[in-house]
Amino acid sequence: MIKVAAPEAVAAAEAVSSALPEATIFRSKLPDIDIPSHLPLHEYCFARAAELPDAPCLIAAATGRTYTFAETHALCRKAAAALHRLGVGHGDRVMILLQNCVEFAVAFFGASFLGAVSTAANPFCTPQEIHKQFVASGAKVIVTQSAYVDKLRHESFRRISTSGGEDTLTVITVDDEATTPDGCLPFWGIVGSADEGSLPEVSISPDDAVALPYSSGTTGLPKGVVLTHGGLVSSVAQQVDGENPNLYMREGDVALCVLPLFHIFSLNSVLLCAVRAGAAVMLMPKFEMGAMLAGIERWRVTVAAVVPPLVLALAKNPVVEQHDLSSIRIVLSGAAPLGKELEDALRGRLPQAIFGQVRVYISAARVIRCFYACWVGPARRLRLLQHFFFFETEIIPALEHRSLNHHESGVCIVDDLELACDRT
Repeated sequence: MIKVAAPEAVAAAEAVSSALPEATIFRSKLPDIDIPSHLPLHEYCFARAAELPDAPCLIAAATGRTYTFAETHALCRKAAAALHRLGVGHGDRVMILLQNCVEFAVAFFGASFLGAVSTAANPFCTPQEIHKQFVASGAKVIVTQSAYVDKLRHESFRRISTSGGEDTLTVITVDDEATTPDGCLPFWGIVGSADEGSLPEVSISPDDAVALPYSSGTTGLPKGVVLTHGGLVSSVAQQVDGENPNLYMREGDVALCVLPLFHIFSLNSVLLCAVRAGAAVMLMPKFEMGAMLAGIERWRVTVAAVVPPLVLALAKNPVVEQHDLSSIRIVLSGAAPLGKELEDALRGRLPQAIFGQVRVYISAARVIRCFYACWVGPARRLRLLQHFFFFETEIIPALEHRSLNHHESGVCIVDDLELACDRT
């Protein structure tokens, strides 16, 4: 049965609607850019690999080994062939249980080549937490280090074996082949023996999932977030593509990757953006001040992605003064608000660097919403900057039911962060 509203009700609704003030939409001041969201993520990110075959792509800070773009691309294809031989195909899930390392990147892109989905987990989680994500994501294979295999032998997991049976668990370890635990497969052994030519032709849609990161659970239990090929291509493009990119990452840059890749900030804005831009990524398995500073100095890091606790360490630790950090030209702080006092303290040690603070929200759709902000004035007020491709937003002050107009002050709430918008 279809119900039709009475004419007087329709008239009343139209009267209320016409009485509401017109919304003020703030739009980007930058021209739109072409977003090739029809491309699979791996093809998009490695689009410049043929132009830069000998340029550094991945730097393993722990070993000093550098992999060129040509080597990295070939390794990713071989990893895809190895995973395919283990039965991984389009739509299957691969769990990556690793700290930052070359193998993380190779496994991630290798899965993408197959149309498979990577779900990265924190290796320091408990066996029960890892098992919960393993089951919820439907992972078929786990790529990890030998040190974490005991967690996978917990009674909640199936028995680890190379037989590939339905009642067994396939685990690949990235350590030396000689130290591969019983029942596990050596990562470099199966990748080294894989044939790139055996890769199947896979039809990948922009709406196909490529990553399944899990939230940290700060507002409840951890939840999986489905990220598509088209969504991540759109996200990366809006950060590093075009004549006036937001991150200003370029060929020849070296990006610091000390933040864990199992968090989306590091995976998206460091690894994926750097590979797309033709920059190198210096991978550090964990934060250790001396090793990080030595790496920055040795490989002349130019882009440093950080979080407030890391900014505090860089600003306050006296050992920083013993290292040459003059190569850093961009400091990108994310994941949490950065106070003006802390920013000023770090700026005193890195006077040559440009500072940026960003909160990025990525959805499964081909959309990215990003709030760039800079501190203005002693009152710690934030001014929203509209320098983002395809940026469209309506600013609604707290406790009011109208749009904030141009040249008007007010207060709004963004993700529980109070912003004093001064003369928008």
